[in-house]
Amino acid sequence: MEQSRKAFIQKAALGIAGTAAIPFFSKTAIAGNTSLKAGTALPVGIAGYTFAKFDVEKSIAMMKRLGIHNLSVKDFHLPLDSSAEKISTVLAQFAAAEIKVYTVGVIYMKTKEAVDTAFDYAKKVGVDMIVGVPNYDLLDYTEQKVKSTNIKIAIHNHGPEDLLYPGPAEVLDRIKSRDARMGLCMDIGHARRAGANLEKAIKESGNRLFDLHIKDVTATGKEGKAIEIGRGIIDFPAVVKALNNINYKGMCSIEYEKDMTDPLPGIAESIGFFKGVIVSNI
Repeated sequence: MEQSRKAFIQKAALGIAGTAAIPFFSKTAIAGNTSLKAGTALPVGIAGYTFAKFDVEKSIAMMKRLGIHNLSVKDFHLPLDSSAEKISTVLAQFAAAEIKVYTVGVIYMKTKEAVDTAFDYAKKVGVDMIVGVPNYDLLDYTEQKVKSTNIKIAIHNHGPEDLLYPGPAEVLDRIKSRDARMGLCMDIGHARRAGANLEKAIKESGNRLFDLHIKDVTATGKEGKAIEIGRGIIDFPAVVKALNNINYKGMCSIEYEKDMTDPLPGIAESIGFFKGVIVSNI
């Protein structure tokens, strides 16, 4: 695995004109490669849980160093009960750093009141999608909220420990006959730990795949642990190819869960490897 990983990195490096270091594929470097087609690269963001140990200012500083401008914001940075002033202040901080908050979540919904809170919150933040986990008995009510607000719900899977949605199949089975604005936020690491074939799951998700949380894991099953992208068991070239095959239009948000008190080196390595895969598959 390590030899194939090194070979891939060398190949990706050679494919990027003028790129000196794998962890940072700048817009200039990608634009400099004449083999790339404009508008075809998958967009990369950060899932807010990555910064669970850091405040807004430190999270922004890391995102600026990483050159990432899309964020799925978590409630520890912008609480669900935030005042209009608080929301305005935090969004202004991100905007000043040229960071777009493109969705909110993950938000757990165990009561109707929690569903109402989530949709009201998304509306106040100004996003058109919630990454959430509604209980089964709340799916009808959640669908009503989707229809009345025109805010999408992307249901997140959390692996074999998750009694509701361990993998993509459990989400898709529950929403397949529902409003088209009800879809999936596929956490590929948790999906792989739950035994999912990622390429098949992506194909079956089709236009119900609204968002992605990108991570690598050491093994399938509950013993699988988060690790830097490219060091685990996930076949990222196959994942990217599958996403391109369905013409995926959503975000690919890195969710880094290893060394969370000192995540920057691991996030940089993960983003560099994943962007290398993207470039190699255009």
